Amino acid sequence: MLDLADELDRWCTEGRDFAVATVTAVQGSAPRQPGAALAVDADGTAVGSVSGGCVEAAVYELCREALESGEPLTERFGYSDEDAFAVGLTCGGVIDVLVTPVRRDAPWRAVYAAALAAAARKERAALVRAPHGGALLVRADGAVEGTLGGGPERDRAAAAEAAALLDAGGRTALLDLGCDAPVTVLVEPSGPPPRMLVFGAIDFAAALVRAGKFLGYHVTVCDARPVFATARRFPEADEVVVDWPHRYLDGQAAYGRLDARTVLCVLTHDAKFDVPLLERALRLPVAYVGAMGSRRTHRDRLSRLREAGVDEAGLSRLHSPIGLDLGARTPEETALSIAAEIVAVRRGGSGMPLTGTRAPIHHDGPPAAASAAGGEQRKVAA
Repeated sequence: MLDLADELDRWCTEGRDFAVATVTAVQGSAPRQPGAALAVDADGTAVGSVSGGCVEAAVYELCREALESGEPLTERFGYSDEDAFAVGLTCGGVIDVLVTPVRRDAPWRAVYAAALAAAARKERAALVRAPHGGALLVRADGAVEGTLGGGPERDRAAAAEAAALLDAGGRTALLDLGCDAPVTVLVEPSGPPPRMLVFGAIDFAAALVRAGKFLGYHVTVCDARPVFATARRFPEADEVVVDWPHRYLDGQAAYGRLDARTVLCVLTHDAKFDVPLLERALRLPVAYVGAMGSRRTHRDRLSRLREAGVDEAGLSRLHSPIGLDLGARTPEETALSIAAEIVAVRRGGSGMPLTGTRAPIHHDGPPAAASAAGGEQRKVAA
């Protein structure tokens, strides 16, 4: 739901009544992941999507129904071989949907409004939603607003888990709160977008900036050469920094501006820049480190990094030569290759053509990285 924060925050400010349907769980193949949402206001205006089209009409009607009754509801959509005309997912998956009316007279309206305003400002916070309508907003500084209902122990347990998800940079997750009256709640974190740091102010970098912005990253270009690192050459970058790459990276790490979602793309293929930078980058808990260069450059780079003290575990994290094998030639094709590899690493994809393979089409993350922060359901005693 918080992906629609800009629009829904405006609806709240304008005093509109609306209902929001959110995917809470996915089984098998499905086009959207937990957190995907469709919102409908009292005039019938709709924004967002829960399925990419398969069940949108049915979910739209559920939103209208919840808005009329003022009561939350849940629904499961799947594929039925017995009834080809039944509403369901043609991809064969199953999704659970929570529909919550956010009317002006709803007791949880103020919490939703505060959560949407925080998400629209890119603030770190988490909205915890109960199926009966209770809501809790947990901010990064520990402040808590609202209630899930069911007593203070439930609220405290939910707030602690939501805070842990925020600290881990987590995604939307379901939590089973094992209180006196057990309940499953949906936790939706918000915050600033993930960062992409592009080192090397070259023509390939300009294309990669555009790809990074398309994927939703906050993109920084860094180069030690002021004649190349200019805002004019990279108008779509969020930041253009003139500094030695390794020194800039040290500063970002020292101030806690890197996290497990950060991706680093080293395009300089110049040892005097690359080696000090990669020596540091491969020791950081970031999502991806890739470096451009020929296979000969790669072998030389590995040798220099070993001499600098990087162990084999660190070297195994380096994606070099950077990108997937697409046969790319132009800067735009190369940027696509790099972006595709970043997505494959983030989602646990193989990078192989789907034609002829039996792997799942949709991935929620690498198996080794699976955790509650990555979308799993957790049981919490309260």
